Amino acid sequence: MTGNVFTTGNDKPVFCADIGGSFIKFAVSPKPGVIEPLERVPTPASDWDAFVAALSDLIARHAHLVKDNDSTPLALSITGIVDPKTGVSIAANIPCITGRPVAAELSARLGRPVVAANDADCLTLAEASEGAGKGHDVVFCAIIGTGIGGGLAIGGKLVRGAGGVTGEWGHGPIVNTTVEIAGETIHIPRLACGCGQSGCADTVGGARGIERIDGLLHERAETSHTIIEDWQAGDALAEKTIAVWLELIADPLALAVNTTGASVVPVGGGLASVPALIDLLDGAVRKRILNRISHPLVIPALRQADGGLVGAAVLGRQEG
Repeated sequence: MTGNVFTTGNDKPVFCADIGGSFIKFAVSPKPGVIEPLERVPTPASDWDAFVAALSDLIARHAHLVKDNDSTPLALSITGIVDPKTGVSIAANIPCITGRPVAAELSARLGRPVVAANDADCLTLAEASEGAGKGHDVVFCAIIGTGIGGGLAIGGKLVRGAGGVTGEWGHGPIVNTTVEIAGETIHIPRLACGCGQSGCADTVGGARGIERIDGLLHERAETSHTIIEDWQAGDALAEKTIAVWLELIADPLALAVNTTGASVVPVGGGLASVPALIDLLDGAVRKRILNRISHPLVIPALRQADGGLVGAAVLGRQEG
């Protein structure tokens, strides 16, 4: 099964795996421009030896698809953080790789080059290579799902900062505590964040954030799906919730654009599946940035379905 075309720097084949807390999606990219999804198997999240065996078995079952199998790199897209200096990973939902230099240890066990990056970085690389950011020199990818995160690519390559933290516009106590909506001043407290700080954009920016804002405003417990559906239907309470959400989240995203100089912001994550919401965010961000542009800036990512695999394959050719 051949997927969409994406660009990369050389022509060697790459095995690639998109590793989540529940499943490993495995594919091969036999040449630039082609990715072939192969299998999906459960992730042995708590057992390192079983984790290594799962990847080894996947490669063995599909080794016939590439020439020079022993030298074919394995590129991983994983949840969590990968420190580019030490290679040490931190993944809350894959405890067996936390604290390990996962690429180096896998390379030793599997006898082949292994590279790894987190899933947001891989989506960023996929978007910069063959997605909404293709042709742009600076691409800032914003993840707006359960929470928010991001990644940065310049010149078609990832910017991998100290500790593996780049593009994390969701963290840091920068959210406004008051917003003006239709002449009303609304106070929003600095909410505690899972990173240990308070007032992070992550606390109000994703799906859970919309629910928190709605609960603060209306003293109820609605799901983000219901709130968004009601907003699209013209419900006054939901409209107020989304208006407050927009005021809180547009500022930090505009700051990220000003800081990075990005000319496009592909959006991944669950909320990217609501085009009207992303259109609204795009308009609010473009009003706040220094480089005033008339064309869309914040747009839905094009490689959400296969971004982990596409980005991993590109990374494997660049670094493997």
